[in-house]
Amino acid sequence: MSAPNISLVEDRAPRPRRGRTTVPVLTADEAIALARELAAELAAGSAERDAHRLLPANEIDRLSASGLLAITVPAAYGGSDLPVTAVTEVFRLLATGDPSVAQVPHSHFVYVNALRHCGDAAQQEFFFGEVLAGKRFGNAQSEVGSKHVRDHRTTLHPAGPGRWRLEGVKGYATGALFADWIPVLAHLDTLPDGTGGPLHVAWVERTAPGVTVIDDWAGMGQRTTASGTVRLESVEVAESRITPYHLTFEGPQTYGAFAQVLHAALDAGIARAALTDAAEFVTNKSRPYPDAGVERAAEDPLVVHAFGEMELAVRAAEALLAEAARAVDVANVELTAETAGHASLAVAAARAATSQASVDAASRLFEVAGTRSVLDSLNLSRHWRNARTHTLHDPAAWKVQHLGRWAVDGTLPPNHGHL
Repeated sequence: MSAPNISLVEDRAPRPRRGRTTVPVLTADEAIALARELAAELAAGSAERDAHRLLPANEIDRLSASGLLAITVPAAYGGSDLPVTAVTEVFRLLATGDPSVAQVPHSHFVYVNALRHCGDAAQQEFFFGEVLAGKRFGNAQSEVGSKHVRDHRTTLHPAGPGRWRLEGVKGYATGALFADWIPVLAHLDTLPDGTGGPLHVAWVERTAPGVTVIDDWAGMGQRTTASGTVRLESVEVAESRITPYHLTFEGPQTYGAFAQVLHAALDAGIARAALTDAAEFVTNKSRPYPDAGVERAAEDPLVVHAFGEMELAVRAAEALLAEAARAVDVANVELTAETAGHASLAVAAARAATSQASVDAASRLFEVAGTRSVLDSLNLSRHWRNARTHTLHDPAAWKVQHLGRWAVDGTLPPNHGHL
């Protein structure tokens, strides 16, 4: 059986808005204001959800109903089509409230973007309509036990005219437990030499026969992302529900930079939240060290200096994050190898900076706040656990490596989904 006739989309003509839209279509200002409001609500219960691993089903429903998950649907399909600068700020704000809740829809946005790159007109019409109707996308991309992060074994096997059968096991499937649709990264058939065919995305409903989502994520941080296992056993997939993934990287693209800048936004949010909680604790609860000769810990010059260093690092990371988002927007307007490469470099800088700032701020929180801050009942350790866990998603050292190669001899970074 031949592969489905799937190609990159060229037709971008406006189409009528689908009649089943149920979520608000937000402007950039409205989205950012709403994210700030939701972040405050999320912050109120963040420590308790983390301490008892209470999955945020209600919080995710609130997020869906708000319209924030539809802000990247193209205007031609009735969506907000907000720029990356606005989307990044929405993510950063949500992460200040609860980075686990903020991470759940990360793959949702990534795969909405994937549809923009590689969905055909009918697929875009259907799935963008699903998003506008409040539906959520999860992910089943990474595989536990494979050779490396880009080694995939899950495969779509021919199952008759226009039909395919999906088999495999995925791990770290953030968002899948809360999803209506799970995009599954898989090889399309097996080549004669035994290797997998080109990578495609199979779009399967979470409740489809043969799909099992297991809540077995037991990480020390980002505990309520439900980043568990997805088992796929003889899952039937119609050809119309398969989109090409490999074509994304045959030319210049910002697919990877977009995914990565949202990861950086999560870390920036963690850093800011840790600094905010540290200031609140020192101002209201910490006792001054006697040698400082002050009445309040917040007046200790060493503590104030430490806060200055933390603020400097977090502000620098936030500035690099904003610059990276702007670079992706610029590349999206005029996409070339150079603009895409510069966007990836800007995002690499943001990822390296936000990784360091989040881990450092979450650690120094205890340095400035003192012994009382380590009580388990306060659960301030969640900031460090969240930062340390999420920053392992991609090695920051490789971001710095690519920046170094650019600085030394002007080499643009490789064209793949991790930059």
